[in-house]
Amino acid sequence: MGINVNKIRKDFPILSKTIDGKPIVYFDNACQTLRPVQVLNKINEYYNEYPACVGRSNHKLSEKATKEVFEARKKVSKFFNAKENEIIFTRNTTEGINLISHAFKLNEGESVLISDKEHNSNLIPWLMLRKKRINVRFFKFGDIEDFESKMDSTVKLVSTAHVSNMDGTSQPIEKMVKIAHDNKAFILIDAAQSAPHRQIDVRKIGADAISCSGHKMLGPSGTGMLYLSEKSTQNMDLFMTGGETVINSTYDDVVFEKMPNRYEAGLQNYAGIIGLGEAVEYLKKVGMNNIEEHEKMLNTIMTEGLKDLIGDNIQLLGNPEPKLRSGIFSFNLKGMKYHEVSLILDKTRNIMIRSGQHCVHSWFNANRIDGSARASLYLYNTEEEAKSFVEAVRKLSSFSR
Repeated sequence: MGINVNKIRKDFPILSKTIDGKPIVYFDNACQTLRPVQVLNKINEYYNEYPACVGRSNHKLSEKATKEVFEARKKVSKFFNAKENEIIFTRNTTEGINLISHAFKLNEGESVLISDKEHNSNLIPWLMLRKKRINVRFFKFGDIEDFESKMDSTVKLVSTAHVSNMDGTSQPIEKMVKIAHDNKAFILIDAAQSAPHRQIDVRKIGADAISCSGHKMLGPSGTGMLYLSEKSTQNMDLFMTGGETVINSTYDDVVFEKMPNRYEAGLQNYAGIIGLGEAVEYLKKVGMNNIEEHEKMLNTIMTEGLKDLIGDNIQLLGNPEPKLRSGIFSFNLKGMKYHEVSLILDKTRNIMIRSGQHCVHSWFNANRIDGSARASLYLYNTEEEAKSFVEAVRKLSSFSR
């Protein structure tokens, strides 16, 4: 069926604005997406109509807020094909990963296995465990044979990205889940760059935990989701404790709540959670398969349009086949710094991309690459914008030679 981009763009007021007389071309979606009016209205609805605590009071405003958060949890759980009590609301992917790194019980001498291309959010929490004499081991991202060879009896936990935020390449996570489970290891998937762009079915994937961010999938800032399967909590401790995590307490003891409450301490971002529920409803209506194919089409336009320069004047990061890079085009221009590329595209054409090491410093340092310019696409980007990007980069390339 495909995507009606012109219709979708009407839901994003900022895309109708101009800066210095030029339209906005927003290609920084891997960092944070824009939000449709449906999400903005739902957030405002909470603050305007029922700005109360959830699950703590029994007056009408609280009852309404509680119902809306309950409905949001249903929407999110259905979107990912999870049970409602397996969805833990977080602030972002980072918090979900940290929850697991703090709560999963690891003993001295045991190992965590991660890839060599992880975002800092899925690297630093595990490196911190070295203080407890937990080993952190690495496999080559996307290399299933290397992954399997690194699995041994000491590996109790695997944590890895589904899709690289740096270059858009992906891993065969269902195969990796099977290998991990065959070796009796817990496996956590960082889905920050896959959940917004393709269908994520937690039952089909079979991982023990999956973490993603709301702000990368049309949702409000400060929202995220951690899927934690019921059966995988046996080796889990608590993370943050306090209000809402307990059924009862005395001066000497405490009875903790069941999932998901035991991992949602304190007053939550209710407006954000409700907005996230609206965001996944929006994505569901558009269709995740449609979104995935739309991004691949745009990436193909960009890659084919610059094909004669790639390998010569343009260094392309990741797989040369655009359909294997999701919606990410990460590159460097010969003779020009990546920050210069980003600034010039912004100043001359309002083409907004990111430049730097994209929180994957470890990979860039290991490969002796300073950084890159990164264009990242989403459902509201157009073919015309992709062609404008090609034209602008070609012009820059002629100057940089």
